[in-house]
Amino acid sequence: MFDVARRAGVSHQTVSRVLNDLSGVAASTKLRVEQAIAELNYTPSPAARAMAKRRSGSIGLILAGRPDYGPSSAALGFNEAARDAGYTVSQASMRTLDPDTLTQAVHRLALQRVEAIVLISGEREGVEVLHGIDAGVPVVAVASEDEPGLHRVALDQYTGARLATEHLIGLGHREIRHVTGPADSMDAAERRRGFDDAMREHGLEPHEPIVGDWLSASGHAAGERLLVDPAVTAVFVANDHMSLGLLAAFRRAGRRVPEDVSVIGFDDIPEAAYFAPALTTMRQDFDGLGRDIMATVLDVLQDEPSAPDRTARVPELVVRESTAAPRR
Repeated sequence: MFDVARRAGVSHQTVSRVLNDLSGVAASTKLRVEQAIAELNYTPSPAARAMAKRRSGSIGLILAGRPDYGPSSAALGFNEAARDAGYTVSQASMRTLDPDTLTQAVHRLALQRVEAIVLISGEREGVEVLHGIDAGVPVVAVASEDEPGLHRVALDQYTGARLATEHLIGLGHREIRHVTGPADSMDAAERRRGFDDAMREHGLEPHEPIVGDWLSASGHAAGERLLVDPAVTAVFVANDHMSLGLLAAFRRAGRRVPEDVSVIGFDDIPEAAYFAPALTTMRQDFDGLGRDIMATVLDVLQDEPSAPDRTARVPELVVRESTAAPRR
């Protein structure tokens, strides 16, 4: 049914209406669906259709990846919004994203008769795996990169990174470096893209970033590498945990922040205000993201034709003590 929907350019609920000869489908849309059915030689499964008509009042949630502050907070917001909407949540968690394990989790949740499945994972591979699974129910994913044919929710990582970079440029910095997240992270890729574009728009050529893994140890290693770069006056670090490691490396080497080097992070974890110095960062509304996920699930289940785009919530700049104008 999802293949037919993609071929016809409609939702799977519209395909269901055509198959069940229900009203509310335009004649031209019905013809498109019927043509897609014929082209794909699609035959509905009576058992699957019978199962689909039974509402379970349950949503499946898959958390894939380390239990970091952002995904965990988004999951809490989603759970609260689901409860407010009268749904229970069946959750599956995995510390690392493995395609086979993710596929099994989707199938297990489908057997529990969930009405939809939500994936919270920043790794690109998770979204790619979802494209190859026929879950039999709608799937909503947190994905900061555009994914055609996918119900997508996201925070605007690109614009957030631009704002972070422009904050440093506005202070007068020109030799700015970037410590990025892992290569398989969609959020890291969007933040790097925002950094590169902001730099170039101000006539500055971005240096090749230092790649981290979101953990403080990789931020410390990045800081040690930057210590041998005498030109650098500011660093945009792709998350707060890596910022903590970088600040420690600078402090141990006698490089003062912000007097010698300004540092800006991303996320605004609760501890960021208590770093030494207090960290300037980009605050992400993870609770709002979780509620956006549930709102999107409800739109999809109700086949809402005018559902809003929930991929444009922009992180907020929080200025603290770790950024200042460069010394003359």
